[in-house]
Amino acid sequence: MAVSATVLWSSINIFILFLSLSVVTTNENVTSHTFNTTSFGHHNVTYNVTDSYTTTQPTEFGATKPTPSYSSTEEPVQPTPPSKPLPVSGCLLVSATNVDRLCPCDEHKGVCDINCCCDRDCSEEVALFTGCSVRTVSGNKKLCSCDVASYSLGSTIDGFSELQFSVRKETNYDIFCIQSQNRIDGLSQPSSALPTDTNFDWLFKQFTSFVFGLEEDSGQMSTAEVQASSGYQYGDEMVTAGASGERGIFWLPASGITADCLDKSPAAFLKDQSRACSRRVVLGHDCSSLLAFNMDTYTNIQLFAGKNKDAAVVPVAVATVILNSVDGTQTELNISGGENLSPVLLNPDLCANVVLKVVYVMKYNRAGEIVNVTVSLVLGFVHEAALPLKQEFHITFVQDGEEVALHYSGNPGYVVGLPLVSGTRTADGIVSSINLRDRLSLLHSTEDQDCLQGPHQRSPVLFGLDSVSGCKLILEDAANCSLVSQVLLDVLRGPNYPQYVASFGNSRLNNPLDWVQIKNNFSPGVSMEAQSCSIPLSLHLEIEWTKYGSLVNPQPEIVSIKEVIQTNTTSLALSSGGSSILSIRISAAFIPVSAAALPGYRATPTINAKLPFDFFFPFV
Repeated sequence: MAVSATVLWSSINIFILFLSLSVVTTNENVTSHTFNTTSFGHHNVTYNVTDSYTTTQPTEFGATKPTPSYSSTEEPVQPTPPSKPLPVSGCLLVSATNVDRLCPCDEHKGVCDINCCCDRDCSEEVALFTGCSVRTVSGNKKLCSCDVASYSLGSTIDGFSELQFSVRKETNYDIFCIQSQNRIDGLSQPSSALPTDTNFDWLFKQFTSFVFGLEEDSGQMSTAEVQASSGYQYGDEMVTAGASGERGIFWLPASGITADCLDKSPAAFLKDQSRACSRRVVLGHDCSSLLAFNMDTYTNIQLFAGKNKDAAVVPVAVATVILNSVDGTQTELNISGGENLSPVLLNPDLCANVVLKVVYVMKYNRAGEIVNVTVSLVLGFVHEAALPLKQEFHITFVQDGEEVALHYSGNPGYVVGLPLVSGTRTADGIVSSINLRDRLSLLHSTEDQDCLQGPHQRSPVLFGLDSVSGCKLILEDAANCSLVSQVLLDVLRGPNYPQYVASFGNSRLNNPLDWVQIKNNFSPGVSMEAQSCSIPLSLHLEIEWTKYGSLVNPQPEIVSIKEVIQTNTTSLALSSGGSSILSIRISAAFIPVSAAALPGYRATPTINAKLPFDFFFPFV
């Protein structure tokens, strides 16, 4: 490239500036630019630029150093730029390029662009500039505070142009401005890959790993995670003990982004959780092999009482196992240790003994150590047509020795739709179960339900909601009257029939005066004739409640509950052999007994003033 610039000045002293720069390059891709500019009054300036360059390699210019010459056989040795060190893992990158290094009008590298005041290749040429093509250069306008570089031209005493440069801070008062930006490409996000049949599993693992904040291989725990405190703290992951002594995490399956179950979902200490998810399985292949179907997966677990290595091991004890039949009825199984309840494929479309629901109850002490763990399971049948299978998982934490497990139904008054709080009175106070099946409940009606063919589904009595249900009494053979009467009465009342009901939704167990006794006057009896019997045909609960407190926020309070049982004296021979079917009924009704609110008025104020005895002296 050959650049020749000649400046002729008409003045007293003639000053000729000749700038000649020579480099070796090829003749391809040659462009020429000619600028004719007249300024500075009587000074005639002619600036001719011939720019010839190659696109294969940039050319560096030296203003003071002569250009070395090379023979045809020698090649110039290019200096190797120092490589930038890699960023340290976990550290942020350095800030973006300074604004004084940005120049949008610098179109030719290594060459001074005319009137480009921010071009670093311009030195003496600035004296010939007539103006700045770019006056201001700023950073990202979205930042709350950005640098702005200003360029302008001033005049010297000799009439030449002089560059004036400054950098100032400019504030953005937009409420959605960016406080800091540590990399230039931070405002853009690369487009993600579209899911296909081949990469869906890979994308699912990549974008669902953040749900629980754990890596895939998190079964082993480092020694740094084991803290000095013996017990767990709120939110800690509970540690399990393997067969060979390895430490793991207590998992509680949950749904991720989709409804599908993620088995590696940790359960946090002191966080009561209820989770539901579904599984898409091939019943003929996964019935006996899938671990999520087997109850041993949820029962053969041992947990460390604390986080220390020498913490005691607490096994999971099985509290109850309920079996759902094909028609929906439930039967509580008596677990003695020798039963085989593994999933079994009865036919290609039906799998038995599949885990449908898991409920953990963990008891802990004040030190944060696990004292006892129990699990209740619901097993059932799965049809091919009912897939995908829905499973439920629950975990509840109960502090040892405190009244934490009782779920209240209001504060203080009852809330409509919540179950009544009931219990049994003992010498130490009221005892109430956390299981709703052991509270005051009604028989859940199903199609063609036989009263004597159990077990029966039950629903808790909900405050403020009247309900009616029942069953059918069918006697195939002559039966004992007292036995039928007692069995039927137990069916109507339910297991563990309570004796007391809480007056308020948050009545304390240690305050028996806040509990109302259930009144009943039924006593099953047998007449003198062998075939005459008095059996209960209906059970009705009359629950009287009132509004307690102010008119602004009245609180419902139960004041009385009475059990009304109707009997019928009949001959069992008439009902045997299927010749007669009796309908048994159970119901509950809520009766408001609140007195009408009367407006209250303040009493008329009276003046209670006593005058001194000599007030009217000497007139009186």
